[in-house]
Amino acid sequence: MFNTFQTTLSATVACAIALLAPALAEPQSLSDHDTNEISGYVLTDAALTKYAQAVRKLQPLKEQLQQDCDREDAPESLNGMVARLDKVSGVKSALKGAGMTSREYLVFSLAVFQNGLAAWSLEQPGGTLPPGVKMANVNFYRAHEAELKKLGELTKQADCDNSNR
Repeated sequence: MFNTFQTTLSATVACAIALLAPALAEPQSLSDHDTNEISGYVLTDAALTKYAQAVRKLQPLKEQLQQDCDREDAPESLNGMVARLDKVSGVKSALKGAGMTSREYLVFSLAVFQNGLAAWSLEQPGGTLPPGVKMANVNFYRAHEAELKKLGELTKQADCDNSNR
């Protein structure tokens, strides 16, 4: 059971924040509006295709993203995360080339993380769907878990915890 959790968690964490660790940098707390935006986001095949392309386009920028890992001014809102991410040279154009905005990339990433954790929690004895989480998104996550894991492997080296600093 722990191995399933570890696999699920590593895939979702890697996909959700590996390249974005500097932008996300442990937000203290998101507003209800931001939380609702993440919970309300509908995971789709079209968005996953764009997201996969964005992950690949951000690969050349992973060193620039790592340079920002130690910053202490963690954003406390999606707007702050977007602004921080957009400050990294080349990110906006890479994401635009994949058909996404920085905000959509972040919201998709956080929605994948949220739904990956929900999928894992549902597998636990007595597990229930967390409030605000849509079962359709959990099912989407489950159906695409292998692809999300592969994307996680692509981004693993850019994780601040794995950087060679």
